[in-house]
Amino acid sequence: MKFKKFLFILLALLVVFIGFTLTNTFLTASKQPTIVPSSVELDENAAIEKFSKALTYKTISYQEREKFDLQEFDKFISFLMDSYPTVHENLELETINDYALVYKWEGTNPNTKPIGLTSHYDVVPVLSGTEGNWEKDPFSGAIQDGLIWGRGTLDDKIGVIGILEAAEYLLKEGFTPSRDIYFMFGFDEEIGGELGAKAIADSLKQRGIQFDFVLDEGGAIVENMVPGVDQPVGVVGISEKGSATAELTIKGSGGHSSQPKDRTNIGRIASAIAALEETQFEGKLRGPGNDLFEFVAPEMSFGMKYVFSNKIIFKSIIEQILLKEPATAALIRTTIAPTIFHAGEQYNALPEEATAIINLRLMPGDSLEDVKEFIVKTIDDDGITVTVTGSESSSVSSTDGPQFKAIQLAARNVYNDAIIAPYLMFAGSDAKHYDIISDNTYRFLPVQITSEDLNRMHGTNEHISSENYINAIKFYVEIMKVTNQ
Repeated sequence: MKFKKFLFILLALLVVFIGFTLTNTFLTASKQPTIVPSSVELDENAAIEKFSKALTYKTISYQEREKFDLQEFDKFISFLMDSYPTVHENLELETINDYALVYKWEGTNPNTKPIGLTSHYDVVPVLSGTEGNWEKDPFSGAIQDGLIWGRGTLDDKIGVIGILEAAEYLLKEGFTPSRDIYFMFGFDEEIGGELGAKAIADSLKQRGIQFDFVLDEGGAIVENMVPGVDQPVGVVGISEKGSATAELTIKGSGGHSSQPKDRTNIGRIASAIAALEETQFEGKLRGPGNDLFEFVAPEMSFGMKYVFSNKIIFKSIIEQILLKEPATAALIRTTIAPTIFHAGEQYNALPEEATAIINLRLMPGDSLEDVKEFIVKTIDDDGITVTVTGSESSSVSSTDGPQFKAIQLAARNVYNDAIIAPYLMFAGSDAKHYDIISDNTYRFLPVQITSEDLNRMHGTNEHISSENYINAIKFYVEIMKVTNQ
């Protein structure tokens, strides 16, 4: 009798559980705005030709600033002035540190906070020795079979030229914004943006200018990105991880390798690294990573939707699944990547000093002090000196307000089938510099690409389809219109 009663209670609980979780699943509503398909009609051939020309200027950023060929930067700026006459006749242009460009498009309502669209026109060098691996010259701007080739097609002259093309189009259409719009173009993003974006932000802060939001490059619309979602998913960075360098150093007596101690300097540093890799920071589905799944869950196939609509129940299982792949693990934890090891000079001499360099990408909420404390506790070796330098993550921008919804709508108006969701950006961008003058900063490259395209951004054979480039222009038209209705 007791057993039957137990089974009845168990069955009742199971029914309640299934009813509760199924209700959550069916009540999970889409967070995607209703589209108004873009009606923008461009002179596509002319736009493509100008973009092609822009790619021929070797505006290369080098770690050693003295290597910059500033004549190429001068030529590029002259090219912009010649190519977009209506923009330069109607917008104020200011240069900061000679090469950072700030355009102001004055709106009709000075009481509304401005928006900022930002990109950079510097590009990374072509790795020496790989020039022959390019199908087209990296600075040719070659156009063939519907593709545009060259450094900057993805990172990030497409943003600069796309924004100016959009503004030129809107001006000729007689469009006047209700709020001020700023275009802010850096020239040293690839080496940190200190004289470009940071200088722009510092200058505007001194003038008391505060943006409603700033939109920079970042996530893109990627096919087959999220399991259980058939549509391409466009990810908008609402924060970017911090980047820190940890240096682990041990000093001690060296000596001949024929009489080593049981634990050598190299061995102790190696043990420290092994301990860090085995332990790892805790992975938690939180912040921007959690927001990503909040936005894509309603669009998933039923099984995946069931799980992610009931994260409160399945959270630990989801976290374990995400931790199995590097890309998803990075979404939910601070990462540890040993990158450099220095020790020894001769095969038969014990080194008196050994040093390891570790790159860490910090989750929002993890401080540099937290990172150092974790390392010291994990390696548990008083003989190893630990120093941690770098930057913490940027602030986390809103996904609930009109700012994020405007980006969603502008993207979906052009890419009608895409699902637009927030995410945490792993790489760095100029966007972090604008945190000091903007209520929100977002990171989004308005193109639809594959995972292979992502590898070309700083690699060989960087290119983009003409269709993607035209759609990027349309997106910038849409974002200016949507935020000025």
